[in-house]
Amino acid sequence: MTQFGLIVVGDEILSGKRQDKHMPKVIELLGARGLQLSWARYLGDRRDHITAALGDAFASGDIVFSCGGIGATPDDHTRQCAAAALGRALVLHPQARELIEQRMREVALEQGVAWEPERPDNQQRLQMGCFPEGASIIPNPYNRIPGFSVGDVHFMPGFPVMAHPMIEGLLDGRYASLHGSQRQAEQSVIVFGGLEAALTPLMETIESTHPGIKVFSLPSVDHPQWGRHIELGVKGSASAVTLAFADLLAGLSAVGAQLGPELVR
Repeated sequence: MTQFGLIVVGDEILSGKRQDKHMPKVIELLGARGLQLSWARYLGDRRDHITAALGDAFASGDIVFSCGGIGATPDDHTRQCAAAALGRALVLHPQARELIEQRMREVALEQGVAWEPERPDNQQRLQMGCFPEGASIIPNPYNRIPGFSVGDVHFMPGFPVMAHPMIEGLLDGRYASLHGSQRQAEQSVIVFGGLEAALTPLMETIESTHPGIKVFSLPSVDHPQWGRHIELGVKGSASAVTLAFADLLAGLSAVGAQLGPELVR
């Protein structure tokens, strides 16, 4: 089954200077399309860590969204690390160059100054269009400065206002045929005063007798309404969930569990 992964790059996330907005949004975008996030990784601005993580991403066969580190300042390393992980050279993508120069012309016009393509700062901005050889661009509707893709690994800026529309464009374009393929049903019940260790044999039995079903257990010790309890449930395809949940309720009844509300998601 196709899996989706997320990589978020930036010291500012790990230090707490900025709160990550990418994972909640990616989960939302995938969920709205009947898809789900399988894994996520957070990385600081260390080239060795980024290169290793991207090497794993390229080898995984997963669809991976990487956010952050594709600018042209000294703390931006993702483009270089992607090239290193692939063993390819960084080259200025011709279409990226056109888009970056178009943006720079617009900025010059807005500022009422002459467009000077050879000016050092304008030349530096072209570094944002240097991608691993063979990469394709990802359009950026916010300011034209593109991201890039190599296979199913996609690189966006760290700015949510740019990255999220770019991810949405990929999901509704390149991956539109996957919509609905990972949609799952979920049913659970509140078990008052239950202990996970005592319920584990039942959970194992449900998973072994219902292929494709996952059992989940979410304990709470201080819920304002239900106090100490476990939310115990099953998730999977709708038809499989119905049968598995019935067996789960029967098993809980057999051990004398005190049950509360049932939840459906």
